Amino acid sequence: MYVYSGRNLFNARTRVGGFMKNQRIKAVALTTVLSAGALLASATHADKTLDAVIQLSQAKTSAGQQSQKRIDKLQTDTASLLQKFKIVSKEIDGLKVYNSQLEKQLANQRRVIDDLNQSIDQVTVIERQIQPLILRMLDGLEQFVELDVPFHLQERRDRVESLRSNQDRADISVAEKFRQVLEAYNIEAEYGRKVDTYVDTLEVGGQERQVNVLVVGRVAMMYQTTDTKLSGAWDQAQRAWIELDAGDYRAAILKGIRIAKKQAAIDVLELPILAPEVSQ
Repeated sequence: MYVYSGRNLFNARTRVGGFMKNQRIKAVALTTVLSAGALLASATHADKTLDAVIQLSQAKTSAGQQSQKRIDKLQTDTASLLQKFKIVSKEIDGLKVYNSQLEKQLANQRRVIDDLNQSIDQVTVIERQIQPLILRMLDGLEQFVELDVPFHLQERRDRVESLRSNQDRADISVAEKFRQVLEAYNIEAEYGRKVDTYVDTLEVGGQERQVNVLVVGRVAMMYQTTDTKLSGAWDQAQRAWIELDAGDYRAAILKGIRIAKKQAAIDVLELPILAPEVSQ
């Protein structure tokens, strides 16, 4: 039987107390270790969570940037399309006005075409009427030349004869034939408005002499030999030349010839003009 003494009891308590103290230290240490581990684990988990949050935020930011870029591009495209729409709208408005004007022009051209078609339908009828008119005009012109004062007589006769020969030519249109006849009429009309002179050969004093002929419109027609000694005037009533006194109109006729040749200034001339008689 084992008997504890007081010292032994003290030692036993001391050992028990020390053991309990060690156990508490170990428990505290274990608790500390466990707390540190838990804290470390919690910190690690928090870091992972923070990284995930940061990554998510970055992803959202990147997504937002991409979305903004798409929005900017859509806005730019929309503005470009709007500008193109405005341009096209203006072009359409201009084309509408242009088309409206063309419609008016086309309507006018249709009317012109209709008129031309009607004229073409009448060309044959008009041509059948013009050809006899041309022949009648030539007959009248020829008769007028023969009855008129006989200046440039052969030249005028040749002109009428040339016009007659052209009437049988198929290579000359009816319009051209008509124009030529009208031109001949204009030439005849011009003769009556000018002072003219030319050289001709006439029978003077029973022999052929070269003379200068002076024509004042259709009012007076005179001649003077080249030596200026003999002069004469045309009598339209008798259809013949009448000799004039040598000194009466010699200077006046000579001056008239110089004026016609533009060798002297225009001046008042005293010339022999045979007044027409009143027909009975």
